[in-house]
Amino acid sequence: MKISNYDEVGIYPLDPEVQEELLNVQNECAFVWGTKDHWPVGVMMSYVWRNGSFWLTATSQRKRVAAIRRDPRCSVIVSGVGTPIGPARTATAKGRCILHDDEETKAWLYPAIAKAIMGGEGELTDMFAKMLDSERRLIFEVVPEKWITYDATKMMKDSIESWTAAHEEG
Repeated sequence: MKISNYDEVGIYPLDPEVQEELLNVQNECAFVWGTKDHWPVGVMMSYVWRNGSFWLTATSQRKRVAAIRRDPRCSVIVSGVGTPIGPARTATAKGRCILHDDEETKAWLYPAIAKAIMGGEGELTDMFAKMLDSERRLIFEVVPEKWITYDATKMMKDSIESWTAAHEEG
């Protein structure tokens, strides 16, 4: 596609299979919520992508827990930085957060998050998962409602084609 500027980058979304791969290979995201006075704020958090939701964990004394209880609307931003997908690809999900504290959810999530963070299974991963299991810890399930994705590799391909055509035209 011939392009002359980068004003409309929304024409370069991630392909669905690339988005799914990114969400599965990455384990860190920006989790963003609104404060009482409506300021957006965010932190980097580890996550697991499973069954169409982001799964994260934090302890109940964190400010983000009170904020989510007040208003469950949030965003999760995932970058391809540090993954085989590459840094030029991102996925942002606007969604709502459901807080869980049931044993069934904790039983699968703590080992899954530990494995994602530690890079595999083993004694250290098991110890990490055990340390997550504390009295005040909650599980965040972010259910995406809208996606905003971007694939700069597509934009670069169009850029090169446009530059080549401009050069050939003189």
